[in-house]
Amino acid sequence: MLACIAIPGFELRAALRSRPKLALRPAALAPAAGEEPLIGPVTVAAEVLGVLPGMRMGEALATCPGLVLVEQDPAAAEQAWEEILRSLEDAGFAVESADLGCVYFETRWVERLYGGLEAALERALAAVGTAWDPRAGAAERRFAALAAANVARPGQILIVSDERTDEFLAPLPLGLVPLEPRRQRELRELGVRRLGELAGLPQGAVAERLGPDGRRAWSLARGGAAARIRGRRPPAEIFESLEFPEAVGNELTLRRAFTTLLDQVLARADRERRFVRKTALGARLATGGSWRRTVTLRDPTADPDRIKAALASKLADLPAPVLELRLELVELAEHEGQQLELLPAAGAELDTRLREGLRQVRASTGSGSVCSVVEVAPWSRIPEARALFMPRDE
Repeated sequence: MLACIAIPGFELRAALRSRPKLALRPAALAPAAGEEPLIGPVTVAAEVLGVLPGMRMGEALATCPGLVLVEQDPAAAEQAWEEILRSLEDAGFAVESADLGCVYFETRWVERLYGGLEAALERALAAVGTAWDPRAGAAERRFAALAAANVARPGQILIVSDERTDEFLAPLPLGLVPLEPRRQRELRELGVRRLGELAGLPQGAVAERLGPDGRRAWSLARGGAAARIRGRRPPAEIFESLEFPEAVGNELTLRRAFTTLLDQVLARADRERRFVRKTALGARLATGGSWRRTVTLRDPTADPDRIKAALASKLADLPAPVLELRLELVELAEHEGQQLELLPAAGAELDTRLREGLRQVRASTGSGSVCSVVEVAPWSRIPEARALFMPRDE
C-alpha cells in the first residue's frame, strides 16, 4: 500500500509556532511581497467567520475586520518539515516529500516491523506528532492515498482498498485534483463539481476542452496510475549564519556578508571537498518572518565566483532589512571532480551534458520528475493507453 500523511495549512502552522496564541484567533497567512494579494491557509476561527484560503486580502478583511495577517516564515517551515521527515525516517519509513505538509511512503516494508498496516500508520502519525494534527491515508494508488489523507480527520487513519477506489473518489469535491482555478471554474459552470462527475465524462472530450491538464485530472478522478515511491536522499546539513547587531538593509553590506558566509561554508571540513549542486540563501527579517531562495546550479562546482554569480543577485529580492543571514548547502555532488579523457569518444560530450541536465532537474524538482516513455499497449486505439511515463533511475 501507498500511504500519505497530510498536514493542511502547514506553512501557517509553522509560522504560528512562535505565536501560539494566534492559533485560537481568526488569522491567515499573508501573501508574500510582490505576489497577488491572496491570503493563504486560515485558522479554524477564521474559517468559521467566513474567511477562506485564496480570498483576496480586501475581501477577507471586509468579511472579518479582526483578521490577523501572519507574515510568511519559509525558513521556519522548511526547518519544521525537515524535522518531521527525519522523524519519519528514524521510525523506518523511506519518505518522498511532495510538498510542505504532504509526504508519501510505502508501507509493505514496515508492516511486519510494526504488526500490520494500521499499526504502521499509527507509528507514522506518532512520529509526526499530535501538535501538527496530521491525517493519514492509504491506498494502492497515489492520488487515492492523497484524497484519503485530505478527507480524514486530525489523527485519523483512512484506508481505501483498490476495489472501493472509484466509489470512494466519486463524491469528493473537484478541488482535490490539481487544476488551474480558471479550469476549475469552467468545469463548475458546466455542472461538474465532484470527481465522479468528471470521471463519468468521455476522456476525449475532456482532453479536447481542457488540454493535457484536463486529461491528467480525468485520469486522477478515476484513481490515477499506481506509482512507485522513491525514498529521498537526506540534505547535506552544512550551513553558516551571520547575525547582525542591528537590522541591515544595505545591499552592499549584505553582499559582503554573503561573501564571508560563502568562504566559511566552502571551507567546512564536513563538505569533504565535494562539489555543490543545490544551495539556499535565507534571512530573518526585521519586520518578522523570514525569506528564503533556493538555486540549483547548472553544473556542480566549488568555485566561489560561480556560486556567488548564481545566488548573490537574490539579495535584491529581500523585502525588508535583515537581522540574520544564512547560507546552506542543500545538496552536494557525489564526486569531488570530473576525470577528463585524452580523446573523448564521439557523442560523449552530448551524453555527459544530458546526464548532468537530468541530475540538475532531479535536484531542483525531486527524484520522480525525470521519466521515460515505456510502451505497454502499442496496439491500443487510444493514444494515451499505448505508453506510460516511468521514473528513471539514471
